Amino acid sequence: MLIRAFRLADEAAVIALWEACELIRPWNDPRKDIARKLGEQAEMFLVGEINGEVIACVMAGFDGHRGWLNYLAVAPTYQRQSFGRQLVAEAERMLTEYDCPKLNIQVRTPNLAVLDFYDRLGYVRDDVVSLGKRLITD
Repeated sequence: MLIRAFRLADEAAVIALWEACELIRPWNDPRKDIARKLGEQAEMFLVGEINGEVIACVMAGFDGHRGWLNYLAVAPTYQRQSFGRQLVAEAERMLTEYDCPKLNIQVRTPNLAVLDFYDRLGYVRDDVVSLGKRLITD
């Protein structure tokens, strides 16, 4: 898998990937999420491709205190082949270059398979409650 920065031409493929992985929610417009990411650390919006086909992606970022991963997705037919692990490793490498001391990931509660994936990568569950408040309605 070739890992590279997202390109505008990838938008439809990335959104289709998010849909296939059931990551899109009605309250998040995926096109707006992409546009927002392209305005902040666009180089850390990564895609993985095989033979020109986008099969994986992740949005990474660093806010000066913590790093974050969002929208990690691997096409269902390519899952369990280490492509997600490769994307996370590249995001971790990039965040380390920013002197990011800790990486946080939020996982939706019912997504147990993803929790197991992150457990295998060495992530531990922090004793925190995630809170959110919408400031802009998409």
